[in-house]
Amino acid sequence: MTKSNKYSLINPKKVPFFYGYIVLSIGSLGILASIPGQTVGVSIFTDPVKDALGLSRNQFSNAYMIGTLLSSFFVARAGVFFDLYGARYVAFFAALFLSMSLLICSFSVEISEGIKSILRINSWMVPFILMTVLFFLIRFLGQGVLTMTSRNMIMIWFDKNRGKINSISSIAVSLGFSSSPILINYLIDKHGWEMSWQILAICLFIFSLLILQFYRNTPEDHNLVPDGNYKKFKTSKVKKVETNFSLKEAKKTRAFWMIGLTLAFNSFFITGFTFHVVSIFESQSYTKSEAIMAFIPISIIAISVSTLCNILSDYFHHKIFLFAMLLSGVLASLGLLFLSEQIGVYLLIIGLGLFGGLFAVVNAVTWPRYFGRKHLGEITGKVMSFLVIASAIAPSLFSYFYTNFGSYTYISYVTLAFLIFLFIGSLKVKNPQ
Repeated sequence: MTKSNKYSLINPKKVPFFYGYIVLSIGSLGILASIPGQTVGVSIFTDPVKDALGLSRNQFSNAYMIGTLLSSFFVARAGVFFDLYGARYVAFFAALFLSMSLLICSFSVEISEGIKSILRINSWMVPFILMTVLFFLIRFLGQGVLTMTSRNMIMIWFDKNRGKINSISSIAVSLGFSSSPILINYLIDKHGWEMSWQILAICLFIFSLLILQFYRNTPEDHNLVPDGNYKKFKTSKVKKVETNFSLKEAKKTRAFWMIGLTLAFNSFFITGFTFHVVSIFESQSYTKSEAIMAFIPISIIAISVSTLCNILSDYFHHKIFLFAMLLSGVLASLGLLFLSEQIGVYLLIIGLGLFGGLFAVVNAVTWPRYFGRKHLGEITGKVMSFLVIASAIAPSLFSYFYTNFGSYTYISYVTLAFLIFLFIGSLKVKNPQ
């Protein structure tokens, strides 16, 4: 058994079909397994956990912001580890430690009260610092490392059909992410937030063992090639020349910054909206169930757009998808601005649906298409730090506008101004290949 197969009973060369399809399936599950560390997985816990710990909405949001910001300083380094050690071991430890972090989260009230008793103080700073540390762990391990390694692994195993393959993965991921608030809300209603985190922790521990069995770093490790077309690869007279950019080289291109900032804006807006989704809708006289059910039409649009655009990404210039993302951001911002009216709800749902679908294309397919596969972990790790920073700032900034101006809608003026900047900066974006 080779080093690449260590601790596993599965040999990719002996599978009767291209092993990349197993990578596609297990890698998509890996992205779904990151949900407890994603905003969509944290947001449903916001109200019960902050109330149990005695924290205000602003205090809880700030703990989330600081913890997420701290994780952004380390996620870029995780990308370097991905290039050095591959997806298999990096994802295994990410899933294992995320499981342990969720277990600790489930005992956060007991831990907080225990620390207060030992130190003989009764201050909100104790649960605030505790949740900051826990948010750092679950955001770094879930949103950062597990997501990045799983997505990159899928992209490495495919080349010519990368967009089509990503369309399949995106369908599964979109369905999982959109249904997760409903499922997590059901768990909390039936078992309470503590046991819900414990159930998720057990699931992640089991999945960490599956990672060792099925995750594989590259097809070349097993004498295979991307897409699995070995005969065609050997006999072809003309081979595709791929330039592999290092992070330092990629940062010198306009494409890296404009695409990275657009993806960061996506992370900012969707995180801010998702984290406060119940409060945002309640502030405009909608119910909690109506707020959560909004994810269903959003996911339908996201899945449709992701499927179509992933397939088209194998044939069209990716700059088209970049501008489509900027347009969807405008629609979502206008929807939030006019949420009190029915047209605002429609705009918000359509904008967020388009945003989610296009994000799945640009964040997965564009990076290897523009900058090559060799330093993919280093490049996407840096971009992930942008996304993490944006997602860290969003909940507190959304909360600030609500508590100081009495409405979430005013943040739309800030987002629209930033989108104009991105549009102007993206006019001269070119594929570096």
